[in-house]
Amino acid sequence: NAALAHYSPSNGSSRTLSAGEMYLFDTGGQYLDGTTDITRTVHWGEPTPLQKEAYTRVLMGNIDLSRLIFPSNTAGRTVESFARRALWEVGLNYGHGTGHGIGNFLSVHEWPVGFQSNNVPLKAGMFTSIEPGYYRDGEFGIRIEDVALVVEAQTESGEEPFLTFEVVSLVPYDRNLIDLSLLSPEQIRYLNSYYERIRAHVGPELRRQRLEEAHEWLQESTRP
Repeated sequence: NAALAHYSPSNGSSRTLSAGEMYLFDTGGQYLDGTTDITRTVHWGEPTPLQKEAYTRVLMGNIDLSRLIFPSNTAGRTVESFARRALWEVGLNYGHGTGHGIGNFLSVHEWPVGFQSNNVPLKAGMFTSIEPGYYRDGEFGIRIEDVALVVEAQTESGEEPFLTFEVVSLVPYDRNLIDLSLLSPEQIRYLNSYYERIRAHVGPELRRQRLEEAHEWLQESTRP
């Protein structure tokens, strides 16, 4: 059912999940200090070669946009294609926006930040989602969504301000679906750095709450 990007369950269409298929969960919550919106796709069985390649290319797009350095006041639509490039290379695409503003205890889709033509230019301090995906009718859906903060980037020239993204969603990606042979050395370095941040921030909190099983899962899921 996740082959529909904005699927809503109903008594007529709901069905029992099996371990041999993809599972997409788009989740979030509203708290006094902020709003979360995060999507992960997992497979508990043996994914097909197409599923692994499609997932990996969605992940590559997520990484490529997240690590991008760009001039201040750049319009989101100008950099949006970085999230699609790895999919475009093999003739795949997705039919929804690449991201939207995130409200602070407000709407999870907070206007006017985002990557479409009618969104405002990106500035430091803005929060946006980054969420490329891929959907095959009747078969499966993939989306990887993180929340990212627009921050100033450190550049060699040090001249006019440049920007980049700092991903603030700290949840591992599914190792079972990643084809490492498709990733560049830079993408792998980014992934390892992200996993180090997850271990450093989330690991101690799981230990504090005595969630040892969750901590073990986290350690396994963030191996280099």
